[in-house]
Amino acid sequence: MKSKTNFLFPLVVSIWHHCLILSATAEVNLKTDEVSPLALKSYVTSDTFNILTSNWTSTTSVCNWIGVTCSSRHQRVTALDISNMGLIGTIPSHLGNLSFLVSLDISSNVFHGILPRELANLCRLEFLNVTSNKFTGHIPSWFSLFPKLQHLHLALNSFTGIIPPAIYNASKLESLVLGFNQLQGEIPNEIGSVPLSLYNHLERLVLTNNSLSGNLPVDICSNLPELTVLALSDNEFDGQIPLGIDKCSKLQILSLSFSKFSGLIPKQIGYLNDLSVLYLDRNDLIGEIPEEIENLRNLEILDAQNCSLSGPLPSSTFMATSSLAQVRF
Repeated sequence: MKSKTNFLFPLVVSIWHHCLILSATAEVNLKTDEVSPLALKSYVTSDTFNILTSNWTSTTSVCNWIGVTCSSRHQRVTALDISNMGLIGTIPSHLGNLSFLVSLDISSNVFHGILPRELANLCRLEFLNVTSNKFTGHIPSWFSLFPKLQHLHLALNSFTGIIPPAIYNASKLESLVLGFNQLQGEIPNEIGSVPLSLYNHLERLVLTNNSLSGNLPVDICSNLPELTVLALSDNEFDGQIPLGIDKCSKLQILSLSFSKFSGLIPKQIGYLNDLSVLYLDRNDLIGEIPEEIENLRNLEILDAQNCSLSGPLPSSTFMATSSLAQVRF
């Protein structure tokens, strides 16, 4: 563990130095911020609702444009939300010049191509959502250069390749949503072996509907004390469900269905007191349903159908007194 910490320290320093240089060289004025959205407008080939065409013009301040938010103190662009606008096009490198940008949401459009490397210059970025577009290529490893990134949502695109280990160096990450892409390979070991100080913020890990494979790291929960959602369904994971799953003590949703998990259902699942949704269906699980499941009084959905389970089902008393609304075996 000590060697791992020593290995990561130069990276953290490098990220800090990268942002310091950018801050020192950036020309601070609102006119600069106007150029970037106008460049984005020029890269849009179809503006279905005519929003950018009619509203994003030089005759009004960029701070008054639909989807643009500016800070009251510095009068700089801090948020860009053009989600659900029916836009078709690509993302220009110019967006990397919005040095005060904290939130970027371009979800639910038809943007395609790759995400430009220049976005790594957005050192204040905390929220990035490109869900439900048509982006391709590998997930960029330069996401690790965002020192303040808390939410990274890349679901429902066509990203390919592996999950880059560097992505887990975003030490303030609270939600990582990569579902419904074409990702392959294994979950990087870094997710369970990095120092606790780098992982105590992650709350949502969603990798649903990819082609990820291999065993889950035995200690996947050791450094994820804040995790509330672990969604790994519709992949090709195999091996056993980690016995240390109860170390994700705040889990509310555990979704492991449609994979190749084998062996017994660990009794430790029954120690997840906040669990409300448990999907284990369509795996190669065997044995009995552990009686500890009956400790889960907040459980609302329990699906363990199409496995090879045996033995008694949860007692009728539990079924009547818990929060269960859906049960499938």
